[in-house]
Amino acid sequence: MITLTKEDGPADLDGVTHLSIGVSWDPTAGSSGGVLGKLRRKTGTDLDLIAIAVQGGDPVRLAGLDSLDPMGNGSLVHSGDNQTGRGDGDDETVTVEFARMPPNITSIVFVAAAYKKGSSFQKARNISFKVYDATGGSSQQVADIWPSLLTQDNGCVVAKAMRVGETWKLEVINVTGKIKQGDEHALMRFAVSK
Repeated sequence: MITLTKEDGPADLDGVTHLSIGVSWDPTAGSSGGVLGKLRRKTGTDLDLIAIAVQGGDPVRLAGLDSLDPMGNGSLVHSGDNQTGRGDGDDETVTVEFARMPPNITSIVFVAAAYKKGSSFQKARNISFKVYDATGGSSQQVADIWPSLLTQDNGCVVAKAMRVGETWKLEVINVTGKIKQGDEHALMRFAVSK
């Protein structure tokens, strides 16, 4: 297993027809003990994995939150919103089928966000991102991405898949920032500004 970093530069996705990015996390009580700590662990933490399809420098479609197939053709599909971080495996996943991606889409930006009011990276632990080659119908993990989430920010542009001629490349971005919680337009602006 390899860990992709920003310093590695773009990785070729030659031969990859279906790419999946998954995020998992565990809820934490933070420094709260007793009843408050139990309540925080029980209710969990709502982080979001969001993929934004970009045309040139403009965001045009968003997969995540309550939009599971924003292109309407299965080329960019979100698994659904996990609001607790409970359970094994990935809590949220986005899958890209490159052959179905409309030719005007030049990149897809993957963002981790504490999007809803009251959520934050500090209320989660063990946040990890996995990259899968889902070509041929079965998903095989090929890499990890470990962005820096020790921040008071509530958004992180994790990675970007970019169209380069007939092929695609995946680049780790790993840049955090503040997003106005609950504002979808602010989220999209944040994704393309990094």
